[in-house]
Amino acid sequence: MDKIKIAIAGIGNCASSLIQGIEYYKKKNEEDAIGLMHWDLGGYKPFDIDVVAAFDVDKRKVGKDISEAIFAPPNCTAVFCPEIPPTGTIVKMGCILDGVSEHMVDYSDNRRFIPSSDKESDKEQVVKELQDSGAEILLNYMPVGSEEATRFYAECALEAGVAFINNMPVFIVSNPEWAAKFEEKGIPIIGDDIKAQLGATITHRTLADLFRKRGVKLERTYQLNTGGNTDFLNMLNRNRLASKKESKTEAVQSVVGQRMDDDNIHVGPSDYVPWQNDNKLCFLRMEGKLFGDVPMNIELRLSVEDSPNSAGVVIDAVRCCKLALDRGIGGILYSPSSYFMKHPPKQFTDDEAHAMTDAFIKGERDN
Repeated sequence: MDKIKIAIAGIGNCASSLIQGIEYYKKKNEEDAIGLMHWDLGGYKPFDIDVVAAFDVDKRKVGKDISEAIFAPPNCTAVFCPEIPPTGTIVKMGCILDGVSEHMVDYSDNRRFIPSSDKESDKEQVVKELQDSGAEILLNYMPVGSEEATRFYAECALEAGVAFINNMPVFIVSNPEWAAKFEEKGIPIIGDDIKAQLGATITHRTLADLFRKRGVKLERTYQLNTGGNTDFLNMLNRNRLASKKESKTEAVQSVVGQRMDDDNIHVGPSDYVPWQNDNKLCFLRMEGKLFGDVPMNIELRLSVEDSPNSAGVVIDAVRCCKLALDRGIGGILYSPSSYFMKHPPKQFTDDEAHAMTDAFIKGERDN
């Protein structure tokens, strides 16, 4: 089958893990391929993906082949596939807008973004690059809080006629006005805010769903996260946190049955710890009542490498999006969005979302 041609906006840790993974699984077969939800997804293997266009604003990445740019600072994720052959895809200067938080200037160069002095691309240039490259799908990997930048790249995808996967917590797919624009043009979209393969949100959701199914009343819960990548540094600016906090909180609220009072649920980033790099620590507590109103609680500590954890899901989202393109399906892909994303347009339990996504892959559901 033909390769899936993708473009990426934001060549950070998540993009690094995805591109490493595409190369890594070329050396594997189905029997020894660990870490994938699907080896063959609708006829597409995990390595049937080519990055044909890329955008960033950091001077250490702009102008570099993407095979080199993914290892440039401030990227700090695990390197599990160090040998990436040159791709011929050069990272183009993107549009900064609100993609770089002002407070980052107080941190060392290897921890923060350093904007390139190259002239920023405007919408026409990004659209042209998408069209000239033959990209079919644009992945949004803007930093947390980049509301304007995310909308900019969504608009570019619309004008270029390419599908859009919104991996970040800015509400595009779950915004009826934006979704209608893609629906009108028949362009498939998946979003919003990637749900990690086995991370804090999916673990919290699974336990909340277990409480509900076993008749345990969940009364109070928190999820505190720390990390040392640029996302956690970005989120020290609390003004950039609103959509992220809403996305993570609603992902849990949607499966508890009876909605919890806002005072009794706290889900969100807690602090930036530089030496953790791309490792994310989640501290989870859930308090409830069992039979006879007898109290109980769970405390859990989860440690994961953040970006590979997201890439294991994005690699399936890309292939599902390609299936929609192959089938002439446009607009919101509800099934993949509900399974792969924290803040989809419609929330379902993970069991329901898994079954719906499998049905979509088999062609038994349109979206």
